[in-house]
Amino acid sequence: MVYGLAALISFAIVFASVPPLRMLALHLGFVDRPNHRKIHNEPIPLMGGAAIFVGCVITMFIFIGFTPLTWTIVTGGTVLVIIGLIDDGTKAKGKDFPVWPRLILYIATASIPSMFHISIAGITNPVTNQFIWFPDWFSWLTTMLWVFGLINMINFIDGVDGLASGVCTLSALTLLTLALIKGQSSTAILAVIVAGVSFGFLVHNFYPARIFMGDAGATFLGFTLAVIAVAGTSKRATFISLLVPLLALGLPIFDTAYVMLRRLISGKSLHRADKLHTHHILMKWGLSQVQTVSFLYLIAALFALLSIILLLVIS
Repeated sequence: MVYGLAALISFAIVFASVPPLRMLALHLGFVDRPNHRKIHNEPIPLMGGAAIFVGCVITMFIFIGFTPLTWTIVTGGTVLVIIGLIDDGTKAKGKDFPVWPRLILYIATASIPSMFHISIAGITNPVTNQFIWFPDWFSWLTTMLWVFGLINMINFIDGVDGLASGVCTLSALTLLTLALIKGQSSTAILAVIVAGVSFGFLVHNFYPARIFMGDAGATFLGFTLAVIAVAGTSKRATFISLLVPLLALGLPIFDTAYVMLRRLISGKSLHRADKLHTHHILMKWGLSQVQTVSFLYLIAALFALLSIILLLVIS
């Protein structure tokens, strides 16, 4: 009952707040303008990330309260949404926001979970069944790399109407299922809230999109999903069990790895935007936006199913 109510409230907040934010963005010219790399032909409002953030934070405090987990999301999320809105606003003016300030802030934000003692603490030796504690610096580093990676990965796949919001909905529902199997109520509540805000936004973001989440929304969702995955990792995790969250978030991880490899091979800059992502390739093959997104939803669902099966097998 509580999970359904949390999902409903988070969904309703985002669903109701998007239309006025959309009108405000159009009035201010806060829009994503078409160019040679974009697939839309008209300016699309960019303030969706603000609705996602507000919906998540309000619902989170209602159902979870003030905990290290919620403060992690609020602290890191606030930084990401602010820098994301600045980045989106710069793009709306036809300019590019410098890469290095963003990377520095992303790294700083990725370090926040460890400050609240949410980190990858160690791993269980599969042979001796003894828990091996990571040194503090290594625990911080692995957690930071995981969170930093997801912040960027969700942003990378946000290139087709409804793709990022739909994949985040599926990933959050998967993490919800994993948390329920483990009996982790706090991470389960947060996961269902992320599913609610993502789906509430997806209603407005599916083709033809009436609003985009922008960098503010994509980086916030990536950060939150990464934190949920770390918080939900068992303190006695084995190497195999660490594959569970990797599979739950398999699509953005696979897409990013594929794109980075192709950029390295071709000698291109790793952070330079291009059309090497999976959704771009599928559309080059002749698939429509809806067909592309539907196919990638299916792939994400298969990854989700594999993660659930793996958890059930090792439990």
